[in-house]
Amino acid sequence: MEPALPATRRRRPRRGSTERPIDTRLVRSVALLLLVPIVITAATVVRSGPLPAPTLPAGFDGATALALTRELARDYPSRVPGTPEGARAARWFEQRLSLYGLEVTRDAWSDHVPGLGRTTLLNLQVVVQGTLEEAIVVMAHRDTKVGSAGANDNASGTAALIELARAYATGGTGSASQRRPLHTLVFLSTDGGNYGALGSARFARSPRWRARVSAGLSLDGVGGRSRPRIELSGLGAHSPPVTLVRTLERRAATTLERPLRQPGVLTQLVALGLPFGYGEQAPLLGAGIPAIRLTTSPDAGVAPGADETEGLDAARLARLGVAAEATLGSLDGAVELPETTAAALFLGDRAIRGWALALLLATATLPFVAAALDLLGRARRRRLPLRGAWMALRRRAGFWLFGAAILFALAVGGALPVDGEPPLPDEPPLDAWPLGAVLVAAAVGLLTWLRERALLLPRARATEDEELAGFCVGFVALSGVAVGTVVVNPYGLVFLLPSLYAWLWLPHLRSSRGGPADLLFGAGLAGPVLALVVLHEQLDLGTRAPLYLLGLLTSGVISWPTALVVVGWAACTAQIGALVAGRYAPLARSSGR
Repeated sequence: MEPALPATRRRRPRRGSTERPIDTRLVRSVALLLLVPIVITAATVVRSGPLPAPTLPAGFDGATALALTRELARDYPSRVPGTPEGARAARWFEQRLSLYGLEVTRDAWSDHVPGLGRTTLLNLQVVVQGTLEEAIVVMAHRDTKVGSAGANDNASGTAALIELARAYATGGTGSASQRRPLHTLVFLSTDGGNYGALGSARFARSPRWRARVSAGLSLDGVGGRSRPRIELSGLGAHSPPVTLVRTLERRAATTLERPLRQPGVLTQLVALGLPFGYGEQAPLLGAGIPAIRLTTSPDAGVAPGADETEGLDAARLARLGVAAEATLGSLDGAVELPETTAAALFLGDRAIRGWALALLLATATLPFVAAALDLLGRARRRRLPLRGAWMALRRRAGFWLFGAAILFALAVGGALPVDGEPPLPDEPPLDAWPLGAVLVAAAVGLLTWLRERALLLPRARATEDEELAGFCVGFVALSGVAVGTVVVNPYGLVFLLPSLYAWLWLPHLRSSRGGPADLLFGAGLAGPVLALVVLHEQLDLGTRAPLYLLGLLTSGVISWPTALVVVGWAACTAQIGALVAGRYAPLARSSGR
């Protein structure tokens, strides 16, 4: 009897074949280019120390600050912009500072306030002239939401602001002679802080101060029981200087029981990618003014009636007041202040420069782009039916463009904000949609989708060549989306990269529907999901997170070019999703031509 022959080993399909259309060796080779930006990023990590500590002893009186906080919250519990009580709270602020011989100047203007309509707002400022014209601003908003006494947010910040200004008194109960700072100091009480940082944005646009202010410190809820934290994000891809952040952290470390909490890495990446910032530091950073916010108050706000004086932490208020005073002293004592607001990613006591991060993200797209172009070259040589795939993608892009038009029609109709400022998470129009407009828009969108679906559904199973052509066109279009993202905002690649490298391997799984292919497709959606999760965590949005993201789009926080990039990505997602689900056909065939 002859011995049995060994089983024939199954040959691995060659690269570039129908079974292995993606050249993995090419992807690995191009990925080696990532070593260059990785080395550059590591070599340019910033580890800057704080500014020197002030020489004068602390003069911040925590007991006085607590008494002022309770007085403001008790006597003027509803400091809503444009209301009589809001005006009385402004007079109270002026009277308290007049006791120290400090002159308060007014800046009144009319603005659209979310939920309140056109309203007159009032900023109050005390200017202490220094030896230098270069200015430092310390700010705190004094307004509240309807139904809140705002004891912590932000009677505590207003009281701390008064205490800090008291050190520069010219008479009354203050010192007999005025303390003269090196820099010009601006103590700013803003209006509309709870309604989109309107007072801060007004100050940032001021021709008198925009070119003079070199540093800003926002005190926003410094008497709460939550762990103190700093906020770094601004409108646009802007960040405070590392030295400013380290100075506040070091001065706070001498008075607090634990370090200040920083935003997480993912939160910072999302803020750079959208780009989006919440709080009074955001407009200053957007205007190129270095600024940072010190707070214990959640960005999402608190329930009506929850922010009362009983919830104040007297020791926390005193310690953060001393930390703010020491930070101001350090800034004022520096002959040269760091003025950059270039983007940065803060990692503890280190920071990655924004341009190095952008270079790393942009380089990370090159392996995908190279693989997509290589696949396109192979598809053309094999004469795959690319024309039908391009037409199908164009049809999908048209549908998403039409959806964007419906979205902006809703915004014009009042369902979403259009005023150029970040929408508020708990104010109209985000907390209640006009039902009629929504129903009409939904009906139009549904009818359009049904029509497009009828044109794009396959009448027969797509061939292997047609499916490969569909992937090829989708990948080339995704490469264009990546290039557009690099041009518009390279930090937005943090939302795109998961889809590039999860979906790149889908053509190898065409023979196995479901399972791994579905998991890879779902993994590619991780970028947008990340944005929604971070927004929910920061602002406690819950199911309104997608609506808030749409509000950022219609309000102009997310730019028009970025919106077009998003439409392109959505069209590619729809085409690749149809391929994964086995419901793809080139347009010419599905329409009967």
